[in-house]
Amino acid sequence: MNSALTLFDSRLPNTLGDFDALVSFANACPMVSEEEERDMARRLRDQQDLTAAHQLVLSHLRLVIKIARSYIGYGLPMNDVAQEGSIGLMKAVRRFDPEKGVRLASFATHWIRAEIYGYVLRNWRIVKVATTKAQRKLFFSLRQAKKSLNWLSRQETENLAGNLGVAVSDVETMEQRLYIPDIPFETNDNSQETEEGHPSTPSTYLHDPEGNPALLLEHHHDAEQSSKNLSAALAQLNERQLDIIQSRWLSENKATLSDLSKRYGVSIERIRQIEKAAIEKLGRLMSNTLVA
Repeated sequence: MNSALTLFDSRLPNTLGDFDALVSFANACPMVSEEEERDMARRLRDQQDLTAAHQLVLSHLRLVIKIARSYIGYGLPMNDVAQEGSIGLMKAVRRFDPEKGVRLASFATHWIRAEIYGYVLRNWRIVKVATTKAQRKLFFSLRQAKKSLNWLSRQETENLAGNLGVAVSDVETMEQRLYIPDIPFETNDNSQETEEGHPSTPSTYLHDPEGNPALLLEHHHDAEQSSKNLSAALAQLNERQLDIIQSRWLSENKATLSDLSKRYGVSIERIRQIEKAAIEKLGRLMSNTLVA
């Protein structure tokens, strides 16, 4: 067994959020020979030796870094991309069969890429850009097929659709999703203004039912008139009815029927009857005011 690997300090770097630190750590991990790799894989398979699994993962971190670097252009944190790739590597180590005659690096490449693929698709946009198998295939193929930042020509679109076995409309839709950036629904600053100086966020284009000055004035007038009508109707209640209505409905700390029954020395049912009669009287008075 490689003594350097056995004695290597396998603790992860303290700055896990630093991709450069992760790269330096991966480069410092010793490589293993084919014979050592096969021996570790057998120990893991037959004896559930987690130390062997740990050593296999560490010795292949360089592969994770190499694959992760191919996703730099997606604008995602590289340390996160590398960590997702490491998850794929650990899954590959668990499933690796040393008797197949294939090196772990070749076997693990698929698992590393698959894990990073999933991470990119989940995090590249706020809204998922690819949810079906065809869309996921398009997402990565389209970025590789584009030779410039310009939109695909009609011929290029048709050729790509034919090569991937998808509809032309699917290619066009995915291209729009890829190159139209996320727009915040609303913003508190002026960073999203158009050339004319108007905000360009979607919230500015939605219909506001309360934004019509005429309607606002009408609603204000109706509310003011209703308040006056209610005050006039309340003035026509007798003293006990008014107190019960105010205590039950118009006070911040509303009184219960039990509280009012104790206050007036009558039963709870009698308070309920007085309240009901007062409400019915208010309703008639308010209706008469509206008709008038």
